[in-house]
Amino acid sequence: MSKTVPFSERFLGTPTDLGEDATRDISAGLAGLLADIFALYLKTKNFHWHMSGPNFRDYHLLLDEQGDQIYAMTDPIAERARKLGGTTIRSISDIAKRQRILDNNADYVDPQDMLAELHGDNKLVVAEMRRVHELCDEYSDVATASLLENWIDETERRGWFLYEACRRTPS
Repeated sequence: MSKTVPFSERFLGTPTDLGEDATRDISAGLAGLLADIFALYLKTKNFHWHMSGPNFRDYHLLLDEQGDQIYAMTDPIAERARKLGGTTIRSISDIAKRQRILDNNADYVDPQDMLAELHGDNKLVVAEMRRVHELCDEYSDVATASLLENWIDETERRGWFLYEACRRTPS
């Protein structure tokens, strides 16, 4: 009796020398990371759109720039999973199931609360990137690891800017 091969393996399974375990584990890690990136992007844009106060212009522009940086990671993350022979997220509901970044629908009055929340979210994303990087090291996937190293640096920079922007001077 012949084994039924799933659609994703028959038509989407790009050949790789990394092996089935690496394809499965790294692609799953990238899919979770991608869900977090989309959640962080949308939260960053939400705060960008709803920013107000005396530092409006600076914060509004900061979050717009950061939103662009975050969104720029989405396609490379998804395409890297596909290059490995895996699949990636497919829908909004798929993102909702996988994301670890919490949604925020609150009406913030204090813009610094928004910045502090985004700072924490960027730190969570860095931790997840490091976890996926460890998988890459385990499977000798230097290409994905290299991408992650750049994204970790970019995300740490965003976190640094958010941290500095929301610091309060002692009274």
